Amino acid sequence: MKVTNTRNVITANDLLSGEVVYLTKSGNWSPEHGNAISFDETAIANTRLNDVLKTDSSIVGPYSAAATLERDQVPSPVHFREVFRTKGPSNRVLGKQVRST
Repeated sequence: MKVTNTRNVITANDLLSGEVVYLTKSGNWSPEHGNAISFDETAIANTRLNDVLKTDSSIVGPYSAAATLERDQVPSPVHFREVFRTKGPSNRVLGKQVRST
C-alpha cells in the first residue's frame, strides 16, 4: 500500500546506453527506480535538477518526476509514463527487461 505523500525523483537517459536512469543519494545514476533519491520539496528537486543540467554530461533529458514512498521508504512512480519507463524499452528485450527474467 502506498503512502499518499507525493515526492519527486530526478530521471534521465544514460547518454551512451540510452537506458532510463535515476539520480541516487550519492549523486550517481542507477537504472533502478527504487535506488533514486526522493525529494520532499519541489524547490529542492528543481535546484538539484538545475545542478545536474549544468554539470552532468553523461545523461540526456533530465527532469523531475512525481513519486510516492512505499512503506519501506522506497520511491515508486506515480504517472503511467514513469511506470512504463521503469520496465525498459518496449520495442525489444534489453536492459531492465533482460535483468528481470
